[in-house]
Amino acid sequence: MTPEKLCALAKDAMHHAYVPYSGYKVGAALLCADGSVYQGCNIENAAYSPTNCAERTAFFKAVYDGHRSFQAIAVCGGKDGIITGAFPPCGVCRQVMREFCEDDFTIYLAGPDGTWEALTLAQLLPHSFSAKKHMNGDAKL
Repeated sequence: MTPEKLCALAKDAMHHAYVPYSGYKVGAALLCADGSVYQGCNIENAAYSPTNCAERTAFFKAVYDGHRSFQAIAVCGGKDGIITGAFPPCGVCRQVMREFCEDDFTIYLAGPDGTWEALTLAQLLPHSFSAKKHMNGDAKL
């Protein structure tokens, strides 16, 4: 799947967002190793901490369906659903990605007018904690 198609699916997903408090709609499209794609949107809550991000929604849907191997995710967002620039994943979402993905997992940050930027998980979450690294004694200082 091309980055452009994955970003288009993320843009489509942001229209499903439930954001009565912030007005910031976020969409994500997660590409699994088998080629299937899971879309997610952010879902806000009046208490704020129960709010769920688009990236985690996509991951949790995929994991529920039995997927554990992922290639890439596209993310986009903006006030009132208008994309004006990159909308990178929050720290919690980055840590969820780390749970299932390797350093070379690709995150596409979709911008306006079909533009996008590609980053790796290692770039967005350097020196990250993962059970795999720390349980195998591979962690180095």
